Amino acid sequence: MTVSVALFTADLRLHDNPVLHAAVREAERVVPLFVYDDGVRAAGFDAPNRRAFLADCLADLDAGLRARGGRLVVRSGDVVERVRAVVAETGADRVHVAGGPSRYAVRREAALREALGRALVVHDAVVTALAPGAVTPAGSDHYAVFTPYFRRWSATGVREVVPAPRQVRVPEADSEPLRPRAEVTGTSPGLAEGGETVGRKRLRAWLKDGIAGYESGHDDLAGDATSRLSPFLHFGALSAAELVHLARREGSPGADAFVRQLAWRDFHHQVLAARPDAASADYRDRGDRWRHDERELAAWRAGRTGYPLVDAAMRQLAHEGWMHNRGRMLAASFLTKTLYADWRLGARHFLDLLVDGDIANNQLNWQWVAGTGNDTRPNRILNPVTQGKRLDPHGTYVRRWVPELAEVPNRSIHEPWKLPAAELAATGYPQPVVELGEGRGRFERGRGTA
Repeated sequence: MTVSVALFTADLRLHDNPVLHAAVREAERVVPLFVYDDGVRAAGFDAPNRRAFLADCLADLDAGLRARGGRLVVRSGDVVERVRAVVAETGADRVHVAGGPSRYAVRREAALREALGRALVVHDAVVTALAPGAVTPAGSDHYAVFTPYFRRWSATGVREVVPAPRQVRVPEADSEPLRPRAEVTGTSPGLAEGGETVGRKRLRAWLKDGIAGYESGHDDLAGDATSRLSPFLHFGALSAAELVHLARREGSPGADAFVRQLAWRDFHHQVLAARPDAASADYRDRGDRWRHDERELAAWRAGRTGYPLVDAAMRQLAHEGWMHNRGRMLAASFLTKTLYADWRLGARHFLDLLVDGDIANNQLNWQWVAGTGNDTRPNRILNPVTQGKRLDPHGTYVRRWVPELAEVPNRSIHEPWKLPAAELAATGYPQPVVELGEGRGRFERGRGTA
C-alpha cells in the first residue's frame, strides 16, 4: 500500500488544491494532515480573529473530506516533528506541501527538506495565482514596480484548475480533536464565518451580482461593493488561480479590475519572496525619523482621531476584523503621513485584528502608503476630508460606524469640528487630534494630497 501525506498550510480547501490532488493521484492512501504549529503562535501570528476563522476552515475541510470517505488528521506542536511522526507511523513515501513567500514559510520548507529529503514535494502557485518567481525582469529577482509586473503577469498563463477529489482513503493514524471556534476568545463581534463552503457560496454570489460593477463601485465605502473574499484567499479556502479563470470568463470591465487586484496580491508575494526583510524593514529607506506620540496612536487605534472617515474605518476593523480596502489606505495614510508614526505600529495593529492579515499584503501595502515601499509617488497623502466628500458624500459609511454623528448634517459630516462647539460637544465626538496641514515629518502637509 502506498501512502502520501498532504500537509495543509494556507490551502484549506478541496477544490483546486494541487497539494491534495497530487497526493491522491499518486498514492492508494493519503493522510490529509494539519498541524497546529507552535511556530505560528511563537511568531505572533495567532491572533483571535484568524484563530476563529481557522477553526471554521478546518471544520469545513474535515467535513468535506469525510463526505469523500476520509478525514482530517490533526496534530499540534513542532510541524517538522509531527510530520516526521506521521510519516513513520503510516510508512508514507511522499509529503506534499504548498510553497510560501514569508520567512517563516521558507524556514519551514527548509526544515522539512532537511528532515525528509527527496520525499518532500513543494507545489508552487497554490497560495497565489502565479508563483512568486514565475516572472522576473532581466537582471533582477523580482519586479519592484507593479505596472511592468502586471504586463508580464497578464501575458503568462495561469495554471489549469484541478478538480476536488471524489474519494480520499486515509490510513490508520491518530488524530487530535479540532479546536472549535466557540473556544476562541477576544474575537471581533462581527467576525464573518469561514470555510470553503461559505467561501464558494460567497464567490458564486459575487460572480453573479457583484463583479460586473466592481470597476465603478470598488471605492464606494458605503456601498460595500468589494468581494470580501480576501479572508478566504488568505486561508486558502479559495484558490487565487481559480478566481482568475472565473473572472476572466465573466469578461467585464469589473472582472478585469478584480483580476488586477489579484495580480497586486501576487505582486506583493513576489516582492516578499525576494526581500523577506521587507516584512519589518523599509523596502526603500527614505530617511524617515518617525514620531511616537502614544496619545495620538491610542486615538487612532480607538477610532477617536476626530476625522470621521478615519475613525469609521478603524471602528469597522475593530467590529468585523475586516476593513474596506480604501479605508485601509486612508487609515494608513493618516497614521504615517499626518501623525507621522512608524508604519510598523499600524501594520502590527492591523495584523492583530485583520482576519485576512497576510504578511505580504499587509506589510507591503503599509509600506506603499507610508512611502517606504513600491509606490513611485512616495509623497502621496490621502486627505480624509476630501476623500470623505468624494467616496462617502452623504456620510452613510461614517454614520454606520460613528453613530454619535448620526444626526450631523451632510455639510458637516466630514468636518464636524466646524459645528458650533456646543453641538459638537453634545455628540460626544472628539475634536481633531491634530490639524490637517501641520508639517510633522519629511512631507509638507497640504502638498501632494489626493
